[in-house]
Amino acid sequence: MSKAETLYRAVWRWHFYAGLFCVPFVVVLALTGSLYLFKPQVEAWQERGYDNFVLTGPPASASAQVDAALAAVPGSTLRSYEVRGNPADAARVTVSGPDGDVRVYVHPGSAHVLGMVREDERLMQVVKTIHGELLMGDTGAILVELAASWAIVMIVTGLYLWWPRGAAGLAGVLYPRLRQGGRQFWRDLHAVTGIWVSALALFLLLSGLPWTTVWGGAFKDVRQVAGIAGKQDWKAGMAAPVHHDHDHHEHAGHHSAPASLDAMVATVRPLRLPAPVLIQPPSDRWPKSPHWVARSDTQNRPQRVVLTLDPATGAVVKAQGFGDSHLVDRIVGYGVAAHEGQLFGPLNQALGVLTALSLIGLGVTGYVMWWQRRPNGKLGAPPVPNGRLSVGLGVLILALALFLPVLGGSLVLVALLEWLVLRRIGPTRRWLGLKPT
Repeated sequence: MSKAETLYRAVWRWHFYAGLFCVPFVVVLALTGSLYLFKPQVEAWQERGYDNFVLTGPPASASAQVDAALAAVPGSTLRSYEVRGNPADAARVTVSGPDGDVRVYVHPGSAHVLGMVREDERLMQVVKTIHGELLMGDTGAILVELAASWAIVMIVTGLYLWWPRGAAGLAGVLYPRLRQGGRQFWRDLHAVTGIWVSALALFLLLSGLPWTTVWGGAFKDVRQVAGIAGKQDWKAGMAAPVHHDHDHHEHAGHHSAPASLDAMVATVRPLRLPAPVLIQPPSDRWPKSPHWVARSDTQNRPQRVVLTLDPATGAVVKAQGFGDSHLVDRIVGYGVAAHEGQLFGPLNQALGVLTALSLIGLGVTGYVMWWQRRPNGKLGAPPVPNGRLSVGLGVLILALALFLPVLGGSLVLVALLEWLVLRRIGPTRRWLGLKPT
């Protein structure tokens, strides 16, 4: 067997097993990710009943609205107050209660509580939790990171398999031969879809890594060692508390709303920062701070602004925009905003949906191809190459394992399992197509 054929078979085998493992996860991530792209529209539709009230008098003060919210959740403290662009909208007050964060909707005029919902039970938060941890906590977060790592392997190996070798023309390379039947049709559909969507899919996978538990945690440590100033504007590990996404300003909160909140709102509302705009009380934890903080928490992160407010007057003491962040943080911020479909409007959302649907299509066509070629009584994995693998492929595998630590760990575990167990069990060895020990 030539070196080229040995390499091709090895890459094909990697592609097969990568797809076999990660495609079910990719389908779940694609579906939940597609829905989360439309978070602003979905939440606006869900909360439409709390907007545009007809007021017969002046609106209630922000402090009165917060007091009503705190009274509705006994033992709670103020987490944040959302400054609505329209004063006739119900106030959105988030309080930290004994059982977690609760969003309270307060009538803008009478300050009566209209409704409450736990933050972790809101639809988009549930979708985000499924997307990030499969409702399985830390274990699910690791599985998602592992699936994303293997999806990167699947795409990279797929590009190698797609690379035209002696092709006559662009048919089957850049466009599928739809009139061909059987395996040729499904192969073309699979390969051509893969090549067109590969760049977008790789971007989504790579831009999601800062959120992951292992890769994201390591990146956070590297960021600190590098001396990058300021707290990162994203969290590593989806199992972290729900409301800590925008906790640049850890605080214990207040059991009653001080009148100074009204001064903060009076300062912030005319500025018309990108929604949602949150005001948080002074910090009672280390490092303590007497200042209030107002922040635009828009998903389009390049538009975010953080204001430090004087507790006595509400005047802006400090303003920090996206451009003030470190270059590394700005790069990640652009990636996160695009990943969430909010960087450049509806086109960003459309590209996200197109990528997600294409990934699902790749999974379906790959399954059909496997089903058509699988032999009876065997898994149908590509045959194990007989020749020795090149040094270059070994270096590439090592580089991927170092860059994606969860992938590297899984490779070690799979290699040990195959060598110590699977190859020594005759039926299992034959079903998987492994060489005998």
